Amino acid sequence: MFGFDDKKSPITVISLGGSMVAPELPNGVLVKAFVDQITARTKEGRRFVIVVGGGRTARNYYEALKAAGNQKPEDGDWIGIYATHLNAELVRLTFGEIAHPDVNKDPTKKMDWKTPVLIAGGWVPGRSTDYDAVLLSKMYGATKMVNISNIDYVYTADPKKDPNAKPIEKISWIQLRAMLPHEWSPSISAPFDPIAAKEAEALKISVSIVNGADLENALSAIDGKEFKGTSIQN
Repeated sequence: MFGFDDKKSPITVISLGGSMVAPELPNGVLVKAFVDQITARTKEGRRFVIVVGGGRTARNYYEALKAAGNQKPEDGDWIGIYATHLNAELVRLTFGEIAHPDVNKDPTKKMDWKTPVLIAGGWVPGRSTDYDAVLLSKMYGATKMVNISNIDYVYTADPKKDPNAKPIEKISWIQLRAMLPHEWSPSISAPFDPIAAKEAEALKISVSIVNGADLENALSAIDGKEFKGTSIQN
């Protein structure tokens, strides 16, 4: 039914935070609204790779695993990865036939997909879905990526802890990386995975960070229009 060419059809990579798909419980209304808008854009010939995070679901299972007596960090990572797969399947099934029938679980493996949408989830311990999205951007030649989460901007400090924290509209990868931890872990609170940031800088990929609670604003970022959020680039 579909016959897209990777080299001719523009591909947009979206890192869709689990906080959007399942902030507490799965949010079917928001998922449907997002899917409807992306579906409309595929009718214009656009294609999308959407990497779905684990969000609260991942954290709930991580905490449950620890409470059950398993404190192994790698096992904690794996249960979070499985949560991303569950969230990804919710998004994939909502798209229906325009999404590839398999969720990508390895961003280093190129999939032969001819549908308008490819859904991806987590990969391996020690790597976030931000990192997966960067690798998939590289794989499919996308130089711009949109990160949709539950924050409005990158801030000069954590606004939950520092009332003087100021929003940043534009920042370079060098500047951002100086603000981030050196390593990534599932428990860190950071606007972007530091390992993914290093890779994105090397690949010259620009990233727009937007709050998915304002879907119209997030769509503006996806469409390359002016948006409220943070733009990160070299």
